[in-house]
Amino acid sequence: MPAKRTDRVGALLKSALAELLLRDVKDPRVGLVTITGVDVSPDLKHARVFVSALGDAEARARSLAGLASARAFLQAHAGRRIGLRFTPELRFEIDPSFEAADRVERLLRDLHPASPQAPPDAPDPDDDPSRR
Repeated sequence: MPAKRTDRVGALLKSALAELLLRDVKDPRVGLVTITGVDVSPDLKHARVFVSALGDAEARARSLAGLASARAFLQAHAGRRIGLRFTPELRFEIDPSFEAADRVERLLRDLHPASPQAPPDAPDPDDDPSRR
């Protein structure tokens, strides 16, 4: 089944925005931001750009403010790079999947605490000669 146009445009936008953030955006608030995904509306007029940012909630809020400040620049230059007649309007959001994954990992760690380490001089059960 061929890829939908919205998926292709989203992948192109993700690549173009990542490169622009790396090379052209000089705002210090946008320092440690990674584009994790782009969800383009079916009419290609709007795009939700999911980002992950290092730091606490305050640092993530500053990163989102920096991205909002650079939105027009990013939108114009990304549109030129991918060659669209009309560039989707960008809206930046923190990617919730990282927090959800961290929560699941903590829950699993609480359910199954790490097994105690065997003493270094203990025999390895896989090296039992009677099992050969």
